Formats: sequence, C-alpha cells, structure tokens
Amino acid sequence: MKIWLNDGLQDLTTASVSVFDHGLTVGDGIFETVKSVEGRPFALTRHLDRLARSARGLGLPEPDLDEVRAACAAVLEVNPMPLGRLRITYTGGLSPLGSDRGDQGPTLIVALGEVRRRPDTTAVITVPWTRNERGALTGLKTTSYAENVVALARAHEQDASEALFANTVGQLCEGTGSNVFVVLDGEIHTPPVASGCLAGITRALAVDWTGARETDLPLDVLDRADEVFLTSTLRDVQAVHRIDGRELPGAPGPVTAKAMRVFGERAADDLDP
Repeated sequence: MKIWLNDGLQDLTTASVSVFDHGLTVGDGIFETVKSVEGRPFALTRHLDRLARSARGLGLPEPDLDEVRAACAAVLEVNPMPLGRLRITYTGGLSPLGSDRGDQGPTLIVALGEVRRRPDTTAVITVPWTRNERGALTGLKTTSYAENVVALARAHEQDASEALFANTVGQLCEGTGSNVFVVLDGEIHTPPVASGCLAGITRALAVDWTGARETDLPLDVLDRADEVFLTSTLRDVQAVHRIDGRELPGAPGPVTAKAMRVFGERAADDLDP
C-alpha cells in the first residue's frame, strides 16, 4: 500500500508526519472522503471544490487542486481495488504547541482503503448532543471529529450504524458522517444547510436528482416520517429500518427505493457529475 504525502508517493509503513503537525495537536485540518469504483473517483470535482471552501473557512492556505487531483490519481493507480475510500487530508502543518500556526506550510495526505458495499438498510439512533448551527466550524469538513467519534460509538452500542443530531434550536440536522432525508406524505425533505449540517456532496446530488425539498424540520419528525434515508459518499442512498426503538417495516419504502434507483443510475452515467 502506498500513500501520497506532501509531494510524492511513499510506502504506508514508512511514511511519517511530525508529532507537532497541527492536524494532530489541535485538529487544525480539513478532509474529504471520495468513493472510488474500479480505480475511478466519484464526484471528485465537487469534493475538491468543497476542500477549497473548507480551507478558506478555516483560514488555511488555498490547496493546489491540480496537485491534489494528481495525488488522487497516483494513489488510485498504485492501489487497485474494486471499491475504495479515498481520503484527502490537508492540515495546518508543522506548528508550535498551541493554537498558533507555524510557517512551514500545510501537510497533504492522500490515502486509500478498501471498503465493501453498504447494506440497503440500516438502523440509526438520536443522541442528546447538538450541532451548533452558528459555530466557527459550521459547514466545514474539518478533522475536529471527536464529537462524531463519541456519538458513533453510542450508535454502535445500540446496534446502529449512525447517530443523528438536532441543532441548538431543536431542528433535525445531520448524522456523524451523513445527511438525513425524511418522507412525509410522499414528499422528500431534508434539513437546509442553515440548520448547521454539512453540505454533503451526495446530499446535493440526491436533492437535484429526486426533487427533495430543503425544509426546517423538528427532531421529532423522525417519530412520524413515513420513510427515512441517509446519504453519504459511501452510503450513497441508504434506507433506515429503525430509529431508536421505532421500526419502519418494509424499508426501503417506495419513495426511498426510487431514490436509491435513480441515484444509482445517474451516478453510473456520470462519475464526475
């Protein structure tokens, strides 16, 4: 296995990043997860655009997207696999201890791991912690992910694969690594970006391809939604069959099943939509 580190390919076993890298010491970094299918990345242009937006939002130097694209191509070429998780990480680089950044420039890492296709349905839970829709990092895909680690561990304890958050005003927001959609009276709804959720790449495509509406939704909409599904890079569109103790029999329901089918067909037609 080889990864890209800063300016070239390196063996996974010998590649190293300083223990003073700001991404390690204070979580000062951003990342993107890109699905690869038979060595080809999906929606890479959208992911790179969001990487640049996150860098600007965090005050990091603008990444050289041509370099990042070349790094992705190199890693995919030397690590062939049918279905992969391509991870782009971009951090504040070598810095003094504390919140101040150093002047050595950012660190770029591109790595690839093999994954299996997700099941068609999954279970989720809700958690008591909230997303801050007005926070400094809201809408940025940063490496400050410990909150998600804690919530996802809670989900796994309850035989679920995802945990869903409300925001500070009690509106449905997002999962630890996914966006959430609900079906009400045959219509698909998803929280707007103003709720504090990440502007997911798969979310945006699902909205475009299914006609979903962006709607402010109370968290308890999950108690009455006819159908619920998640979207993310590696889930694509995935139906939910249980929320906390509530079963949704027959998942995926007809609206979700159509969304899954449409997404699969459109994604197969264009790998960089």
